[in-house]
Amino acid sequence: MTQQHIQALQGRPSGPRRYARVLSIAGSDSGGGAGIQADLKTFAALGCYGMTAITALTAQNTRGVRAIHGVPPEMLRAQIDAVVEDIGVDAVKIGMLHSPEVVRVVADAIGRHALQNVVLDPVMVATSGDRLIAQETVGALVQALFPLAAAVTPNLDEAGWLLSCSIEAEEQLDEAADALLALGARAVLLKGGHLPGDRVVDVLALPGGVHERLGSPRIATHNGHGTGCTLSSAIAAHLALGRELPEAVRQARSYILGAIAAGADVRTGAGQGPLNHGYAPVAQRIIEEEKR
Repeated sequence: MTQQHIQALQGRPSGPRRYARVLSIAGSDSGGGAGIQADLKTFAALGCYGMTAITALTAQNTRGVRAIHGVPPEMLRAQIDAVVEDIGVDAVKIGMLHSPEVVRVVADAIGRHALQNVVLDPVMVATSGDRLIAQETVGALVQALFPLAAAVTPNLDEAGWLLSCSIEAEEQLDEAADALLALGARAVLLKGGHLPGDRVVDVLALPGGVHERLGSPRIATHNGHGTGCTLSSAIAAHLALGRELPEAVRQARSYILGAIAAGADVRTGAGQGPLNHGYAPVAQRIIEEEKR
């Protein structure tokens, strides 16, 4: 041990030290580009300690989803309880929830454990176009989880499904975001990436009619698999690191734009490839807690 290390240890606070902890409750992507695999890569790249509660197994690659096998609700409950009761959780990312029973298990766990900083990505359709949840799950998702989430992050297809309408122009984003708030969401990040044009515009809608438009040049790439999973995970990671929601969203967008650009010309598979999640990793963040 060097003298520098000794001096650093001597000056270290006496309280307990831990990592910033983020739990992903989501499906597994066997191709590694989305789902819990993308979530864990994102958490690690942003300096957080990632954990998982798997809701479903998927057989998929860059070209599409071949099969989905749901995890029994009691097994999902056991995963969440095991993680929370031992390690603890600073933020939660929720992804694919394929059935109303699974939605209720997750909502119950959030309530029982008083989980905070919940980011809900209402995953309904994969990048390949494959539908990932049953129609009856949508109502359960809105009723049980929208009020519990710090932010809901739908893309335009998901927002259209939730609102039973089509969103085809940038001028519709604010109204659609407000309509999602009216469904019970506490905050909404409506992602406008599916709109045509040279710029991508997202809208962050907060209570009280506060809207923030976040725009950036569109990055030319065939590797867009897992962008929604990655963005919601990055928001959860920044919340776990202590940032307020608007800043967490800005930081998360900055990260994902870098990940898209860094992987834009890389070939992985024959379809929609993944992002470069590890393009600029940071050291795992250690939080110093005050001694009680």
